[in-house]
Amino acid sequence: MTVIGITGPTGAGKTTVLNVLKELGGIIADCDAVYHELLRANGPMRDELRARFGPEIFDADGDLRRKELGAIVFGDGTALADLNAITHRHIVHELERRIAQASAEGRPAIALDAIALLESGAGDLCDVTVAVTAPEDVRARRIMAREGISEEYARARIAAQKPSDWFEERCTHTLRNDGTREALEQQARTLLEQILYKED
Repeated sequence: MTVIGITGPTGAGKTTVLNVLKELGGIIADCDAVYHELLRANGPMRDELRARFGPEIFDADGDLRRKELGAIVFGDGTALADLNAITHRHIVHELERRIAQASAEGRPAIALDAIALLESGAGDLCDVTVAVTAPEDVRARRIMAREGISEEYARARIAAQKPSDWFEERCTHTLRNDGTREALEQQARTLLEQILYKED
């Protein structure tokens, strides 16, 4: 089984690539969804967060108070690094479990979908990594359409993230999404089939 890391900036087209992998029989581990599941249900991670940042980051129902936690880590590099160290370790552990499960099921591949794939340590679990990138203007239009936000806010979101070349330089493969969705699907299918079937 092949473990494929899929990463890249928001609005670049990662979902399109992931859907192609599903068509080829692979499964997806959405690292953002994994994080939210662990926040709700993973006792050890919740305990570590409570010990580091205080009990007030959870409300009476046990849900994370995101604004309170954000206020603690915003502008505090050490606090943010501690938050990432705690959450990334637990996410990677859960990803290891899902990879083993996918392998036991006989899946051809599992994709780890994460914008912070390389920084979190999850990239170390991957056999190959794929950067999905697109021009900033294209990404801005996609984000605006998807989330109903202004161009100014969309471009602010883009500016806050790492640029496309950061991902391209660090991944083993790149899919540049500068045409139609169909063109990206064809690019993705060609690349993923090469990866899965080890074609040259």
